[in-house]
Amino acid sequence: MSAINTIRNKQTPEQGLLLAGVLALLVHVVFIIVMIFGLNWKTQSPEGMVIDLWQDLSRPVQPHKIPEPSLPPKQQTKPVEEPVKQEPAAESIRMAPPPPKKPDIPLKQENKKPKPEQKIKSDSEDIKKKAQERRDAEKKAKEKAEAERLQHEQEAHAKLEAQQAAARARVMSEVAKYKAMILAKIRSRIVMPPDLPGNPVAEFNVTLLPGGDILDARLRRGSGYTAFDAAVERAIILSRPLPLPPDPALFNEFRSLNVTVHYLE
Repeated sequence: MSAINTIRNKQTPEQGLLLAGVLALLVHVVFIIVMIFGLNWKTQSPEGMVIDLWQDLSRPVQPHKIPEPSLPPKQQTKPVEEPVKQEPAAESIRMAPPPPKKPDIPLKQENKKPKPEQKIKSDSEDIKKKAQERRDAEKKAKEKAEAERLQHEQEAHAKLEAQQAAARARVMSEVAKYKAMILAKIRSRIVMPPDLPGNPVAEFNVTLLPGGDILDARLRRGSGYTAFDAAVERAIILSRPLPLPPDPALFNEFRSLNVTVHYLE
């Protein structure tokens, strides 16, 4: 301290001003150097990287640009030039080799996949087809059921007709049986006139009551021989009651009875 004070005491006022100016200039130079190196250190861009981008091979590969980093607000206000080192990094990214091409098989396989519209249309057609098949099956089932019903009705009708025919045959057989019995009884009561030529025939319409009683006997067609016609009429009256079948339902077949008697059997 004593040495500095001694130097200060020996200096003139002009030398003091000069020394102060040199010190001030030195401080400013140091400050500017610090600012320049500080800015260069902060604004250094990162080293360039190579990025492989995979895209659809049907479209051309376009290089992607990396946005340049923006300076902080304080640095943008100062007229400091941006370093040129950023261009090689961007250039290295732009010049990156394109990815190797993949074979076209996956693309072809993708093209083979049905589009949504086609799939919807195909599903709609399948639904319509299945609905039509179901309607056809129902129609065939109805037609089959109708044919079976008609066949059953025809079989039942034929069976009923056969039963009715059999019943009519039994009725006619029963009626014929009792008409033969009635005719036999009437013939057993006839006193035949002798020596009539040929085989005369007398027909009578006999009205019967339930139980076989005779209500009326009228000559329908004479034989040409009054003696023979009278003999037959007497025999009818003497034959009452006439034999009838036990079934009352068959009485209508005997209510109005036609009796035909031949002279010779």
